[in-house]
Amino acid sequence: MTNSKLLEVKNLSINTIQKDRKCLLSDISFTVSKNEIVGVVGESGSGKSLTALSIMGLLAPGQLAISGGAISFENRQLTSLSIKELMSIRGNNIGMIFQEPMSALNPSMRCGAQVEEILKTHTDLSTSQLKLEVLSLFDRTKLPNPDRIYEAYPHEISGGQKQRVMIAMAIACSPKLLIADEPTTALDVTVQKEIIELLKELQRDTQMSILFISHDLALVSEFADRVLVMYKGEIIESGTSLEIFTNPKHPYTRALIMARPKTGERLKRLPTVTSILNESYTSQEVTLKERQNQHKTIYENPPILEVRDVSKYYYSTLGLFSKPSIFKAVDQVSFKVYPGETLGLVGESGCGKSTLSNAIMLLDKPSNGAVYFNGTDITKLSKSEIRALRKDIQIIFQDPFASLNPRLNVEKTITEPMLVHGIGTNTTDRISSAIEILERVGLSRTDLKKYPHEFSGGQRQRIGIARAIALKPKLIICDESVSALDISVQAQVLNLLNELKEEFNFTYIFISHDLNVVNYMSDQLLVMKSGEIEESGEADSIYRNPKKDYTKKLIHAIPKGL
Repeated sequence: MTNSKLLEVKNLSINTIQKDRKCLLSDISFTVSKNEIVGVVGESGSGKSLTALSIMGLLAPGQLAISGGAISFENRQLTSLSIKELMSIRGNNIGMIFQEPMSALNPSMRCGAQVEEILKTHTDLSTSQLKLEVLSLFDRTKLPNPDRIYEAYPHEISGGQKQRVMIAMAIACSPKLLIADEPTTALDVTVQKEIIELLKELQRDTQMSILFISHDLALVSEFADRVLVMYKGEIIESGTSLEIFTNPKHPYTRALIMARPKTGERLKRLPTVTSILNESYTSQEVTLKERQNQHKTIYENPPILEVRDVSKYYYSTLGLFSKPSIFKAVDQVSFKVYPGETLGLVGESGCGKSTLSNAIMLLDKPSNGAVYFNGTDITKLSKSEIRALRKDIQIIFQDPFASLNPRLNVEKTITEPMLVHGIGTNTTDRISSAIEILERVGLSRTDLKKYPHEFSGGQRQRIGIARAIALKPKLIICDESVSALDISVQAQVLNLLNELKEEFNFTYIFISHDLNVVNYMSDQLLVMKSGEIEESGEADSIYRNPKKDYTKKLIHAIPKGL
């Protein structure tokens, strides 16, 4: 690795263009050398993505402005360039992989055409050469069947494949600097591992530099040469990966590292950034004896939920006279869930986790099999009976912003389901209950009249939890409910779920692709593959001694950097 500077950010500050001129980025300075990988870590709102967008010249016009400092690329001042000059650099010398490929890719264009656009802008390749180059890029990014992907629309390929198309676009013109903004967020551990290995391989082959932005500290520790830690718009610490992750100097960096659930360590409460910074956290481990006693109490009771040979099949016909093909999303799955238990459910995207949870909720009725809730086969209930059942089985969704109605304030979000299910004697009574629940999930009565857009991601997830527990359900399905949250917010929400479980004796089915989180939360664990249960058993036992190769593959894919 050479010490020659490729990118230099010097005393950069960014403000909002409003009367209050709020400072979002304060006097930050760093460099990226040629053939170097620099990691940027921090929570949402710390300024990571804002830094990346300012380098690309993509700050929202009329809303944000650079109020001080300079950004130079190969000794050329980017902040003084015209839009036309910046466009000649974007995609050509500096490539960027955006955080969410589904929103970054154009849904109305085929994948091949989207990559061709970049090449048309910056090269003189002919039409036939363009297609060959795109197919070559798809091959380099290890996309299966490049010809099919070339013709496919984004919705027709998986999340990991969409991310690879984004990488192909970013490296199409062999950039000298690649900015990767949370390129593996919400991806399965195995797909995440593949994407990281792909980026490493591309970096080795092309000698390009990478600015790698992520809130996953373990991932950054494995991938980056140097690391910058951002907090509230400032760089509070920087150094080599080894220095930052083995001997962090700043209390915030230490707090971030401590807040991550770790395999092989079972704590009664996870430390949060706040509890570590104010020195109020005391570590308490759950002993093996305590866990055994807890399980003895749980499993001496009859199950609250029993899934028997449940299948969900989808049929498709390719032509008028062709036979319908069958896709077995869930195939003869059976398991039991006991009162007070947390059952973990893991597996790669497409394995059937969410389809199974929808079948249990009767949001998408099973094709075959039975679902017994408190001894009753709920698949045979009438519509009115299913509606009444909704009170007892609730779900906390992955994306709290998408699952909350933007037109309803918090008061209506929580009290409307209570009204539907006859909870509370009148409006005043329901509002009083809503305030109580809000305070229980770490919000306050002043939040009642606010709307979802006025909250952070972690706060919105708390509102989703408040809405679910307002009905006093017996079973809650947590479907990737913490996957998009920062480490510290994730720790707060996991602690909250465990506290509520103890207080109200909730039963959880906890679905996640983050195996560390599932292990921390679960009593028993189900591993799904291709619509079937691949392995099941006590969570710690499976992590210590997985029997199936697929489970070993999932566990092996967990970043081990910390």
